[in-house]
Amino acid sequence: MVVDDHPMWRDAVARDLADAGHEVVATAGDGRTAVRIAAAARPQVAVVDLQLPDISGVEVTRQLVAAEPPVRVLVLSASGEHQDVLEAVKAGATGYLLKSAGREEFLDAVRRTGDGDAVFTPGLAGLVLGEFRRLASAPRREDDDTPRLTDRETEVLRLVAKGLTYKQIAERLVLSHRTVQNHVQNTLGKLQLHNRVELVRYAIEKGLDQE
Repeated sequence: MVVDDHPMWRDAVARDLADAGHEVVATAGDGRTAVRIAAAARPQVAVVDLQLPDISGVEVTRQLVAAEPPVRVLVLSASGEHQDVLEAVKAGATGYLLKSAGREEFLDAVRRTGDGDAVFTPGLAGLVLGEFRRLASAPRREDDDTPRLTDRETEVLRLVAKGLTYKQIAERLVLSHRTVQNHVQNTLGKLQLHNRVELVRYAIEKGLDQE
């Protein structure tokens, strides 16, 4: 699904996706329409602009990610402001790409978002990880009922925290791409998290990225 209030840009993005073999199940020019039609169209990935005429792209992201089933959101924005990026990620966006990106970079970002990878315009990934580390250093109440992960799930989680893609993790552990995805999905379920971005934050909070 493509959500952008500029008709020419929205149509161009939808056309590029269709030409690349993706099924565009819906488009929307404002946030409330996007949230409403997503419930029926059930997109796997939503490409969302931050600047919308009614509710913000951050709020659209939050509602889409909280939907059942949840939608993976790739923010496609003209803004590279740090605050915009962090707000989008905290709302649950799986990726954040600037509109200055080339066509192939955009299509690759959509594909990787669909696979569950965290995708960011170069330079923004470090910003996001830095913010997660800052949050992780804040005082936090320890829960005694933290779900137990298997050794393999912990191993996969450690590599996710280091920024490896599912393909790279599969090659490192000599597993299939599908098996890695299954481990990640099982881990998300156990930890009651929604996407890979939240998973990275959890792993950093546990210090797994330093091991």
